Amino acid sequence: MNNSAILYAVSAGIATITLNRPEKLNAFTRAAGHEMIAALDQADADDNVRAIVVTGAGRAFCAGADLTPESGSNVFRNDEDPANDLPPADFGGILTLRIFECLKPVIAAVNGAAVGVGATMQLAMDIRLVSEQARYGFVFARRGIVPEAASSWFLPRMVGISRALEWSYSGRMISADEALQAGLVRSVHKPEDLLPAAYALAREIADNTAPVSVALTRQMMWRMLGAEHPIEAHKLDSRAVFARGRSADAKEGVRSFLEKRPATFTDKVSSDMPKFFPWWKKREYE
Repeated sequence: MNNSAILYAVSAGIATITLNRPEKLNAFTRAAGHEMIAALDQADADDNVRAIVVTGAGRAFCAGADLTPESGSNVFRNDEDPANDLPPADFGGILTLRIFECLKPVIAAVNGAAVGVGATMQLAMDIRLVSEQARYGFVFARRGIVPEAASSWFLPRMVGISRALEWSYSGRMISADEALQAGLVRSVHKPEDLLPAAYALAREIADNTAPVSVALTRQMMWRMLGAEHPIEAHKLDSRAVFARGRSADAKEGVRSFLEKRPATFTDKVSSDMPKFFPWWKKREYE
């Protein structure tokens, strides 16, 4: 699947989504968003894909929304009155929520500037590795708008409310080192070492873990960020441990440990998720 706005490729169990408008610093358009969602759908449906790496072509990760008149995306304006007094959905949020729903680990390899939606789309990704040349900009107040893509939920949880507000109030550019100190990113790399480091991390996941366990773990941890009490995690843990404890993967995990060999996990995300999944769409974990 190769499109004008992104590239999608799978190699040895790792999918790579590359934002592919280098002449525009990978500025974001609705077309790019639709193609990214389609790529995530494809990766989720492919049991051979164990992890996803997202990066940018050229010298930027994503310079934010394409504000040029020729883009035709009419990014911030909507001259029509919304039906039923409901505004149109923020498309950055549609993409971010799709990343949030993903069943595979998502690793950002941030090769350069990540501004606006280029920064906020990453907040629903699991791990961010950055180049020394990377810069983040939550620049919305400098454009007369507000943070989007559900970043008012994600960003304070990652860096704390005070720092999230400072970055959003000022709209200034944030260096790779400052992002590292704030806990927004995992590690900073020389440009030539960035993708190898991201793939090494994806490879560690792909080679050593059970796909269904990883898919469940991803959703369990993200969704428990909003739980009111640890009892909610306990109830969910109990369901998940019981379901996975009876699985072929659990038997293989124990057997391989005792036999001191690599495990060969056979359960598939497409067919072997426990019956209570997705629990957030069910009532009382029915």
